[in-house]
Amino acid sequence: MNIIATALLLLQAANATPPPPACDSEGHAGFDFWVGEWDVYAASNLDTKVADSRIERKHNGCAVIENWMPLNAQGGTSLNHYDPTNGRWYQKWVGSAPGAVEFVGGVAEGKMVLTGNWPSPGAPQTLVRMTYTKNEDGSVRQFGEASTDHGLSWQTSFDFIYRPKSGA
Repeated sequence: MNIIATALLLLQAANATPPPPACDSEGHAGFDFWVGEWDVYAASNLDTKVADSRIERKHNGCAVIENWMPLNAQGGTSLNHYDPTNGRWYQKWVGSAPGAVEFVGGVAEGKMVLTGNWPSPGAPQTLVRMTYTKNEDGSVRQFGEASTDHGLSWQTSFDFIYRPKSGA
């Protein structure tokens, strides 16, 4: 009986599907500086916290997920991933309102830059560009710009500083 059980275990091990390769390339590490637990502040007022944010690298390193938790509003989640076939990063943002926004981009001059069209019913189509920068003090700046003329001109739409949570 033990021989049959051992043979079945060996047969199962031989037919087992190997795990997928880890997403551990240099390209996959492009957003690693943003991973962590954060207190978020408006860059214009670093004394007043506006949100908490948790950014995790998940699923064998293939996804970077943000859980955005503002203190005075509804939250949202972004799912970010790197496509090694074209070297680009993709983000899908889903918030508390209906719909989603998709961004695409990548690392440029040491910063993550993502651009996408933000739907605004009844308003001109808005192109949003987000730039994430790792600062020397360990914080991360998320700088958002908006354009209603297809990127010919840009206006600041938000400017956040992510500071590491103490003890995180």
